[in-house]
Amino acid sequence: MSQFSNAMEIFKRLPRTNCRDCNEATCLAFASKVFLGQKTLDVCPHAEPVPAGEGIKEGGGKTLDEQREEHLKALKSRMAACDLKAAAERVGGGYENGKLTLRIFGKPLSVDSAGNLSSDIHLNPMIAAMVFRYILSCRGAELTGDWLPLREFKGGREKNSLFVQCSERPFKTLADTYPDLFEELIVLFNGEAVDERFQSDISLVLRPLPRLPILVCYWKPDEGMDSDLHLFFDASADENGGIDTIYTVATGIVMMFGKIARRHWAL
Repeated sequence: MSQFSNAMEIFKRLPRTNCRDCNEATCLAFASKVFLGQKTLDVCPHAEPVPAGEGIKEGGGKTLDEQREEHLKALKSRMAACDLKAAAERVGGGYENGKLTLRIFGKPLSVDSAGNLSSDIHLNPMIAAMVFRYILSCRGAELTGDWLPLREFKGGREKNSLFVQCSERPFKTLADTYPDLFEELIVLFNGEAVDERFQSDISLVLRPLPRLPILVCYWKPDEGMDSDLHLFFDASADENGGIDTIYTVATGIVMMFGKIARRHWAL
C-alpha cells in the first residue's frame, strides 16, 4: 500500500519517548494529528524514515488527499472483481439492475460493478472507502446484540490507544460542547435511542452500515466527575469487517460529525 491506512502505522515510526519536539504532549497525540491531516510526519525530527513509495514521504511527497485517492483507487479496483449479486445478502443489502444497494445511516446507497456510487446522501471519498472496505470484508454474520469495546476484538488491543485518541475523545468533546448533539444524530443520521447501557446517561445506536452498528454511551459530568464517552460494537463485527474496517468506520464518522459541527453548529 502506498499510504498509511491508520494512525498505528504512523505511531510505529515514532520514537515513543514523548519528547514534545513536535509540540504535542505525546507521540500518540502526534500520530493522530498526522493521520487526521493536521500535521505532517516530518514535523517530528526523530521519526523513522519512510522507504520510497511507502506511506507519507519525508520532505513532502504525496499530500494526504493524494494518498487517500490512491487508497480509494486500490479499493475500487478490487470492487471490479467482486460479485455484487452474491455479496448483497452477506452485507445486508439488495441487488437489482446490476447494482448492490445497502443503507448508510438508514439511507439507500447503490454501487455498480465499476465502483460508481449513487445516493441521496452527500458522497465523499471517506464514505466511498468505508462502503468498499465493508463490501469486500463483510462475511454476513448475524448480529448478536452483545456489545463489546474495540479492544476486545482481534487486533483491537494494539489499536485501542489510537482509537481512543482519534474517535472516542473527539466524540466526547462534541457531546460536551453541543448539548443537543444526540438529538441531532437521531434526526440527521437515523440514530436510535435505547435503554441505558453500561449505566450510561445516554445510549444511542448508529447504523453506518447494515451489519456494523455502533453503540454510543455517554456519561454526563456529575459532582466533580468529568464526562465520558465510549463506543461499542456488536460481537459479530470481527466477521463483518474485522478490526481495520471497524476502526476506519468509527474514526471516519467521528471526523464527519466534527466537520458538520464546525460547519453548521459553529463550534
